[in-house]
Amino acid sequence: MAPKGMGKHLFDVVNVTLLVLFALITIIPFIHVISSSFASVAEYNSKNFLLVPTEFSLKAYQYIFTTNALPRSLGITVMITVLGTLICLLFTTLFAYPLSRRRFHFRRTILFLIVFTMIFQGGMIPDYLIVKELGLLDSYWSLMLPRAIIAFYLIIMINFFRNIPEELEESAKMDGCGDLRMFFRIMIPLSLPAIATLTLFYAVFQWNTYMHAILYINDTEKWPIQVLLRQIVMVSQAGFVEQGSVEGESSIPPDTVKMAVITVATTPILLVYPFLQKYFAKGALVGSIKG
Repeated sequence: MAPKGMGKHLFDVVNVTLLVLFALITIIPFIHVISSSFASVAEYNSKNFLLVPTEFSLKAYQYIFTTNALPRSLGITVMITVLGTLICLLFTTLFAYPLSRRRFHFRRTILFLIVFTMIFQGGMIPDYLIVKELGLLDSYWSLMLPRAIIAFYLIIMINFFRNIPEELEESAKMDGCGDLRMFFRIMIPLSLPAIATLTLFYAVFQWNTYMHAILYINDTEKWPIQVLLRQIVMVSQAGFVEQGSVEGESSIPPDTVKMAVITVATTPILLVYPFLQKYFAKGALVGSIKG
């Protein structure tokens, strides 16, 4: 008969092994992208898969940063991400709070309509016609306002607000606290885990703005980074359609430029995650289990 703790020890070993394998499967492609962006022309052309380049080269980064396209698109994406996330958080929390209170009339009907939009949506053409009629075409607002509230994230926030005792509101009202003051002074501080979770969700959503930018933005100088990345992938030889070039441009493989742009486009949003990680699990679980 096996020792009493042998089964638990075996389970831990298998569990850790599987988690390490899944982590490697996730991170190795990203390491390959970063390594390829720093690889020299000769090494990149001679190897199909790179993890650690032996001959470093900064030509790809020199090329993309000597043009105006990438810094401009990166700045546009940062602006859209920051401003769009703030708008989404404001609208989502203001909408979720009354829907979480039992005293709010017609809340069940409104919740039904919200869930209905998660299953049945108008589609691309009605969305485009609405944006056009509102005069938002070729405007950054077209990338932020139409998706200011996402139904799934709204439900997460509603369920989180439901876990806050209504007795706190009654005590605050007895002390003369109004609805807006109670919302911003009491409810918001108590909801920081859920807000941090939604901040990450919305920030990733805004950072990855792609299809809406293709539909609504015709001015190439207003393209976010994801659309510019698409343009680079589509161009067969150089990657950027810009006036001027760096020395040795012809020796830069197009795929190396693509890898460099992917690295630049992905790194900023990855740097944000560690600051929100401690709130992420708690906010997502508490907000999504109860209904």
